[in-house]
Amino acid sequence: MSELVNNISIVEEPEETLSMNPRKFILWLFIVSIIMLFAAMTSAYLVRRAEGNWLDYDIPSVFTYSSIVLVISSLTMHWAYLSAKKDNFGSLKTAITVTFALGMAFLYMQFQGWVELVNQKVFFVGNPSGSFMYIFTGLHGFHLISGLIVLVFALVASFRLKVHAKSLNQIEIASTYWHFLDILWLYLFLFLVYFH
Repeated sequence: MSELVNNISIVEEPEETLSMNPRKFILWLFIVSIIMLFAAMTSAYLVRRAEGNWLDYDIPSVFTYSSIVLVISSLTMHWAYLSAKKDNFGSLKTAITVTFALGMAFLYMQFQGWVELVNQKVFFVGNPSGSFMYIFTGLHGFHLISGLIVLVFALVASFRLKVHAKSLNQIEIASTYWHFLDILWLYLFLFLVYFH
C-alpha cells in the first residue's frame, strides 16, 4: 500500500490565464485614448476660458435635439444586442439599421448646429470660444463616423448570419463603441452648456 501511495504523482492543473478578445482589447485601448484626448481638450477649454476674451453666444438649440436622437440610438443599439442574444435575426438587422439611421440623423443635426453658429457670426477661426465648439463637435462627429463604419460591419455580419447567440463579439464591439460615443457626446454637451 505504501508503494502505491509513493507512486502516485500529483498533477497540477495549469492556472487559467485571463484573456480578452484581441479586437475588444484594441477597442478598449482606443476608447481610453479618446477619453484622454477629450479630457485634455476640456481642460484646455477651462484654462483658456479663465484667461478672458471669451465670446458669448447661444449654444445651437439643435444640439439638444441631436442629444435626444443619440440617446434613442443607444436604446436601438441595445435592442440589436438583445436580438442577437436571442437569435432574432429580423430584429437584429432592423435594430442595427435604425441605429445607423439615427446616427446619420445626428450628424445632419450637428451640421445644422454649425449653420446656426455661422448665423450667430461664430466661426472656427476667430475667438477661441467658437473654435473650441467646432473642435469638440467636429472631433466627436469624426468618431461617430467611425462608429457608423463599425455598425456597417456588424450589419453585414448579421446578414451573413455571423452574429448570433454563440457569436456575439461583433455586436458587443459595435454596441460598446456606440454606447461610449453616446456617453461622450452627453458629457461634451453638458460640459458646454454648464461652462459656456
